[in-house]
Amino acid sequence: MDCDQLELNPRITAAVRRAKVKTVRDVMCVSGPDLQRLTGLSRSDIQQLILAAAAASRRSRPIPALLLHRGECRGFESGLRLSAGCPVLDRLLGGGLPVGGVIELSGESGAGKTQLALQLCLSVQYPPRYGGLGSGAVYICTEDRFPSRRLQQLIGQQVYLRSDVPPAEISRLRFSDHVYIEHTADLVSLHTCLSRRVPLLLARGLVRLVVVDSVASLFRSEFQAADWLERTRHLLTFSSCLHHLSHEFNTPVLCINQVTGVFSGSVGSLGPVSASVSPALGLAWANQVLVRLMMHRLQGTVSRADQRSALRRLEVVFAPHLAQGGRDAAVWTEGVRGLAETPPFDAPL
Repeated sequence: MDCDQLELNPRITAAVRRAKVKTVRDVMCVSGPDLQRLTGLSRSDIQQLILAAAAASRRSRPIPALLLHRGECRGFESGLRLSAGCPVLDRLLGGGLPVGGVIELSGESGAGKTQLALQLCLSVQYPPRYGGLGSGAVYICTEDRFPSRRLQQLIGQQVYLRSDVPPAEISRLRFSDHVYIEHTADLVSLHTCLSRRVPLLLARGLVRLVVVDSVASLFRSEFQAADWLERTRHLLTFSSCLHHLSHEFNTPVLCINQVTGVFSGSVGSLGPVSASVSPALGLAWANQVLVRLMMHRLQGTVSRADQRSALRRLEVVFAPHLAQGGRDAAVWTEGVRGLAETPPFDAPL
């Protein structure tokens, strides 16, 4: 879509045309400060331009929170949620992950993202009355080997994690038979997997959860900084495929994402510069996500009996039906559990 088609003040449109920023894709792939430098527009003008470009990039209309509350949207009409397997985390998530839509879980290495994803691969297999969807999961690995030993450990500990489910119900489920694992080493094999093999599993009712771990690794490894336009084209094609799977089969798609450092500080200052992290792949990817969650690994540890865990925190960054907030959590032998109250800290790791 050309920038001339955006509903903007003619003055902004003229400045964008002079800067030879022709398409919405060009706007989405350039940072705000660079757009200011190229066009000479003010910060508020650039904000209007980015918002208009983001709205034009949506492949589906935004979902109003009121419709979600009433249950009048596809993926929400039945009130189904995929439980995280922990009542504390489920309360944070409004009952669990929405059934339908692309959900992003980002965080630093070791924050517990894969642990929670594995837990969801087991939770999805429970009947709906126990927070599951009565089907399996497909887990697509793009960087590391699938953690099969940890999965088997979680399976053996389900009776301790899911105290809300009768032990007879847990023993009836053959968890390991319903987690389908794919390894993709490049974008071509990832596209083949998502466009051919995954739809077959979904159409046959064998899976109701798709996990991509991680979404950023291939895009970071296959493209250089100068290839941003080509990278964005592939990224939008990838996200379009995810949305098709989610809406066609009414299934949640969980994308684990890496983070990138964001530094802030006064220009020319010799003082300390603060650093934080934000999800990788920028604004072009952020506009494809329905729900964005982040996991952080905090300082200090928590103890329980003979176990110790680094303190984590799961946060809702944005979601159309949830308020921003977070819960402290820990990774135990049986899985990820939210902490109902802020625990006393042990010594930092």
